[in-house]
Amino acid sequence: MGATMLIAMAGLPATGKSTIAQALAEELPAVILNKDEVRAALFPPSEIEYSTQQDDFCLDIMLQVAEYMLRKDRDKIVILDGRTFSRRYQIDQVAEVARKLKVPLRIIECVCSDETARRRLAQDADHVAENRDFDLYLSIKARFEPIEEPKLVVDTDDDFARCLERSLRYVKGARDKRS
Repeated sequence: MGATMLIAMAGLPATGKSTIAQALAEELPAVILNKDEVRAALFPPSEIEYSTQQDDFCLDIMLQVAEYMLRKDRDKIVILDGRTFSRRYQIDQVAEVARKLKVPLRIIECVCSDETARRRLAQDADHVAENRDFDLYLSIKARFEPIEEPKLVVDTDDDFARCLERSLRYVKGARDKRS
């Protein structure tokens, strides 16, 4: 068995999940499955509703694709991005797929200050998810259920190179244990 792994990028909107995921994908290398891109590919604009039901549907599709890829290529790393994983059942779904496939799961939870998130959201007006704003950030933050699975918390207010290096160490440390 090679470097097969499932990575879940968790955290509130604008905390840096996609930025870290993209850098990880280039370094490892890995494939990114992004919920917002999956939704945009599956639904015509008039049918995009940003509901929990639609988010869950998109995550289910992402997990099916991840499972397919990880079964097909036992030397593959898949990164799940675009979902906050703010509810326990969402992490449980991902953990179940990792258990079923007998692949390591690594959760990277990105955090930042509210002010940083507000600034990033204001600057990222062309994001594929049109519902991303500071009100959404605050709403998800108010009901965010702590992630109890082992995880790495990365404060993206810190220097990006340091955030990436910590994330790579966390992921590669897990890979080394499987070798």
